[in-house]
Amino acid sequence: MQSRLIRGFLSVGSWTLVSRVTGFVRDILMAAWLGTGPMAQAFVVALSLPNMFRRFFAEGAFNTAFVPLFSKKLENRAEAQRFASEAFSGLFAVLLILSAVAMIFMPVMVWLMASGFHGDERFDMAVLYSRITFPYILLISLASMISGVLNANGRFTAAAAAPVLLNLLFIAAMYLGRWQGWDLGLTLAWATPVTGLAQLGLVWWDARRTGWSLWPRRPRMTPDMRRLLAIALPAAFAGGVVQVNLLVGRQVGSQFEGGVTWLYYSDRLYQLPLGMVGAAVAVVLLPELARRLQAGDDAGGQSAYSRATEFGLFLTLPAAFAIAVIAQPMVAALFQRGEFTAHATAMTAQALIVYAFGLPAFVLQKILQPLYFAREDTRTPFRYAVISMVVNAVVAVGLMFSLGFIAAALGTTVAAWIMVLQLWWGTRNMGQAARADTRLRRAAPRIFLASALMAVALWFMKAWLSDLAIGRIPGLAILVFGGAAIYFALCFVSGAYRLSELKTAMRRSR
Repeated sequence: MQSRLIRGFLSVGSWTLVSRVTGFVRDILMAAWLGTGPMAQAFVVALSLPNMFRRFFAEGAFNTAFVPLFSKKLENRAEAQRFASEAFSGLFAVLLILSAVAMIFMPVMVWLMASGFHGDERFDMAVLYSRITFPYILLISLASMISGVLNANGRFTAAAAAPVLLNLLFIAAMYLGRWQGWDLGLTLAWATPVTGLAQLGLVWWDARRTGWSLWPRRPRMTPDMRRLLAIALPAAFAGGVVQVNLLVGRQVGSQFEGGVTWLYYSDRLYQLPLGMVGAAVAVVLLPELARRLQAGDDAGGQSAYSRATEFGLFLTLPAAFAIAVIAQPMVAALFQRGEFTAHATAMTAQALIVYAFGLPAFVLQKILQPLYFAREDTRTPFRYAVISMVVNAVVAVGLMFSLGFIAAALGTTVAAWIMVLQLWWGTRNMGQAARADTRLRRAAPRIFLASALMAVALWFMKAWLSDLAIGRIPGLAILVFGGAAIYFALCFVSGAYRLSELKTAMRRSR
């Protein structure tokens, strides 16, 4: 079981790393060629709208309910195929209607996302771009649902590789647009649904060749679909709460010239470790926990939960400490060129530091939530999410006039930690499967110590490099690789990991 989890983490994490790297190339080009001006801000909002609903419908409520139910039906292939087909058809119908309504009421949706745009050129551009990008939600949500089918069957590669297509197609579109002299905002907007079609095609092909045939048909309200809806609706409300948090952040950012893009680029940077670790853990852990709990294997469930937590902390804590220390040189090396100014670097780095303090919380949420979802409990996380939403709104809006756009990042971070505390407190009565094992209790404080000491070393390294006045990119490379080497050395010295454990894990992951 541990080797299966490790292989899954490594597969999803590796492809997510490729996705993030290509995503950085995409963002570097966007920053250099669009900067943080009106066109860039309008496109950020236009891309955020379908992505917001995608997380709400596909990666949030729908897959949260679908994956555990589907995983439990895998012993009967025909029954699992029937259930997947019904779910696919139902999701297709709902999203088709949503897309049509959104196209009509797009000005209202843009105002709800960024009311600060109203009255200037950013608003009209955002409405135009959003009408082009919004069909992406239909394509990517269907792709996410098929990815859930593949993940439940232990197939992670195609689903994890699909986002790489998005980045490569965006990069190609920008180069083509520059070459042809096209409006880059419109070019990126039109490229968005094309990327959705490519991702859907990839995962559909992988599912098809492994025997899962999914086509849209007339939706039917069967008992299984009623059960799916009963579980998904509370999760949908919880997902809606999360999206309200994002809306609050966008609204606060839109009140300040450049705020939307400063928050966007800082979000992209902290999403690198979050995507690698959080997404890998969530994708692999949920179906594994569902199977273990269905079989009554509490010891196996405890091992899955503990290894996921250990894996998450091992990679997330050092990333959070490091980002907080080297935020400014990181933003400068990656984005400061062309239309992206030194002022934009300073503002983006400020937001990034605030997000860094919330990074462990974002990952721990993805580890703790499957403990509820695997038990088909989506109502409890919803109640917790409502409380976190209120905290986010109070902090972001309440501090907006004194802290400016940074209040949006602070609200997100504080709310994330409030959510983690609630999720952890709610696991008290879940038994052995929700308890940390001996190995995790030994490793966690040592990982924290190694991360903190690495941050101190990075602080001195950063000062030393600034005196040398070497280039931004070589300096960042020294900080990243030097910090990683120091961290891994400290982990072994502190006893967080023993060499024998590492060799065993690597051998089992083959």
